Amino acid sequence: MTVADRSLTGELAAFTAELKFSLDPFQRDSCVALEGGHSVLVCAPTGAGKTVVGEFAVHLALASGGKCFYTTPIKALSNQKFADLTARYGRDKVGLLTGDQSINPDAPVVVMTTEVLRNMLYAGSDALHGLSYVVMDEVHYLADRFRGAVWEEVILHLPPEVRLVSLSATVSNAEEFGAWMETVRGDTAVIVDETRPVPLWQHVMVGRRMFDLFDNKSSDQKVLVDEDLVRYIRHKEAVDRMDGWAVPGRRGGNGRRMFRPLPRPELLARLDEEGLLPAITFIFSRAGCDGALAQCLRSRLNLARPEDADEVDAIIEKHTGDLPKTDLEVLGYWEWREALKRGLAAHHAGMLPAFRHTVEELFVRGLVRAVFATETLALGINMPARTVVLERLVKFNGETHAELTPGEYTQLTGRAGRRGIDVEGHAVVMWTPDVDTSAVAGLASTRTYPLRSSFRPGYNMSINLIDRMGAAESRALLERSFAQFQADRSVVGLVRGIERNEATLRKLRSQLGDDDFLEYFELRERIRERERHIERQGRTDRRAAAVSSLTTLRRGDVVAIPTGRRAGLAVILEPDASPGDPRPLVLTEDKWAGRVSAADFPVPAEPLGRLRLPRHVDHRTARVRRDLASALRDTGLRPGRQRVGKKSRAADDQQLQSLRRALRAHPAHHRPDREQLARIGERYNRVQRETENMRQQVAATTNSLARTFDRIVGLLQERGYVDDGEITADGRRLARIYAEADLVVAESLRQGLWRGLGPAELAAVVSVLVYESRQEGGYLGATGPTAPIRRAVEATIGVWTRLRADEARHKLPPTREPDMGFVSGVYTWARGDDLVDALLASGDRGNPLSAGDFVRWCRQVIDLLDQIRNTADDEEVAGTAAKAVRAIRRGVVAVDAA
Repeated sequence: MTVADRSLTGELAAFTAELKFSLDPFQRDSCVALEGGHSVLVCAPTGAGKTVVGEFAVHLALASGGKCFYTTPIKALSNQKFADLTARYGRDKVGLLTGDQSINPDAPVVVMTTEVLRNMLYAGSDALHGLSYVVMDEVHYLADRFRGAVWEEVILHLPPEVRLVSLSATVSNAEEFGAWMETVRGDTAVIVDETRPVPLWQHVMVGRRMFDLFDNKSSDQKVLVDEDLVRYIRHKEAVDRMDGWAVPGRRGGNGRRMFRPLPRPELLARLDEEGLLPAITFIFSRAGCDGALAQCLRSRLNLARPEDADEVDAIIEKHTGDLPKTDLEVLGYWEWREALKRGLAAHHAGMLPAFRHTVEELFVRGLVRAVFATETLALGINMPARTVVLERLVKFNGETHAELTPGEYTQLTGRAGRRGIDVEGHAVVMWTPDVDTSAVAGLASTRTYPLRSSFRPGYNMSINLIDRMGAAESRALLERSFAQFQADRSVVGLVRGIERNEATLRKLRSQLGDDDFLEYFELRERIRERERHIERQGRTDRRAAAVSSLTTLRRGDVVAIPTGRRAGLAVILEPDASPGDPRPLVLTEDKWAGRVSAADFPVPAEPLGRLRLPRHVDHRTARVRRDLASALRDTGLRPGRQRVGKKSRAADDQQLQSLRRALRAHPAHHRPDREQLARIGERYNRVQRETENMRQQVAATTNSLARTFDRIVGLLQERGYVDDGEITADGRRLARIYAEADLVVAESLRQGLWRGLGPAELAAVVSVLVYESRQEGGYLGATGPTAPIRRAVEATIGVWTRLRADEARHKLPPTREPDMGFVSGVYTWARGDDLVDALLASGDRGNPLSAGDFVRWCRQVIDLLDQIRNTADDEEVAGTAAKAVRAIRRGVVAVDAA
């Protein structure tokens, strides 16, 4: 025990006696509150030592003869924490439960993923008896739009006597989150510490020179950019404009010349000279990370120490020794190993898990000194560095390229500075002509990272809630969620806005004078609305004509796509007669294959001719696309000039003409101040619309989750999963299916759609409910390597189509559409073919899947097959699912399954 901790008493004194360091104030306050019988919410920066509080909860549970569950968001973190706690308390006292591992599950301390605890709560597991503490590490994951609801489900369902230790990154609304926790969990201490354990210095690298970002000499309270940095950038830009270094004709859209950033090997060598390694360089694409590593390997850069070579080899062998030797070449093993032996690595989700975990261990041990990583490394895995480098301040967010938010910047740079090793951490932003140093300073000095709930009831959650507590209590529980808590708080601001607007409306009304002009202005508004309606109707009619024409197209028809990027000839590969939204699969003369919709046809699609097609067309193969496109061009068919009808219908609309006559006859039409009053009237209408929108938002926000729950229950009742407030046998099956397409899985099992399939075929079919293409559009259409697969997929898609129609009728968000992109890949692998064949058969638009993605999707298919094995009433389907799991879990899929 250190001098600072001698004042501590009780179990905290015993706990700190075993530590080799003194507790920080926030750690001490948290532990005192916990020992005092409170739940705690601890918000502190990455690397500050929050987990000490979680470990104290473990200590308290063991000391009192109770149980502690330690939950983490990902398996790798669970494995890491299991190893730490086992080393401290021994294997007999610590267990591990993840999706595919169960070690000593009856131990008093069990480390698990959050989903495992959620499933235990819904199942009423006996393991919950005697539970006194639950640690939720990385609780800020509840903002994750895909998995976040699980954290709220656990917080809401845990028995009231369980003390909850919630560990979160620094968030700007910790008090709001803590207020909600106190509402649903009782007495909760909120401990917030924004002090980084290791100070962070911010830099900007301009060419080969590195500058401080902030002016640390200034006595001004405002955030100021370093004067030397600003002066140097101005000088550099002026010299570059004058010295003729720019290549004529090679300028960007903003008129600036081509800029050459410092090559990565030189950057790393420069950081090494300054003593700033190890470093993580964040590059927001997998290909960018691999390209950066390849650039370094082409250079003479070597950051490794000769005396570490044997240890590096041993760690590589430990993680990858079980990989089949025949797969090493296709996995890029030798290049990856060469990089590690030179102290370099990439780290991203596309890598094989065994490779990724090797990199993590080598980096933590200081044996790899430079890593190129995507932003996923900033979440969860404990891989701190001395320096973090940001090459760009823009990243793709799934929809568009957007600038980093202050929260994202803080999260990424939070990796810089290793507690107990580094005196200070460093963040380096690479300067380009597009970088505004003032904006960088704003990012670096803003601590805005609000926690927003992603909690929404789904089919599985709703059926489990009804089973546990009935519909009425379920609605009450949903109204206690953090999502509803935040929504209700937002209503306060809306009500204030309504009150302000109503005062504005009274003032504008007085300026307009009598009601005569309001009546005139209402006529003007009705005319505008009628004109808009006529225009909308025209668009609707044009779309209906396009939809009708698309449903009549046959396989082999050649059509002309009139406008857009795909304009030109196209041949129909797969017709689609869906009446509402037909999306036939086409191949264009430019070798693009994909689905088109009515949006691509402002005029109806008419066949120009026909092209004979082979019986089976694999449009994902580049050679097939090339040959078909050539045949299409050789038909001699040419798209004619198609004009989109623009004729206005307004002249023929009697209602519009009547309104216009009334307007001209109105007394206010001839007033000299008409247009001045019209401007006031426009503002009056705008404020009135805004006020009405806010009133609707208030109505929609209040009890919004409960209304969604009621709609879900209505749909489940129609389909026989709920009957008079009780769940049926089919409902019990749905309650045990935890998948994004849970209801599609339950319906497919109920209807026996997957009977008669072999193990590889079943794996292929269920993959359509798991896989999600990285490129927009996915694959929708009953194709597959065997006839049974095609029939089963077509039937499964039929279930989804009918469900989507029901969801639209009940005003529920749609279940994600099935995706065919992994069917051939997982089928090839499950029937025993080589890895290279499986990778080539997988992926987007004919591009092979990366090994890491392949393994990840295989494991997700395994997870769903395991659920089918445990829930299917049909013994044949359950047995086939078990065989499919064994068929997939081999080779690279089975190695390093953390």
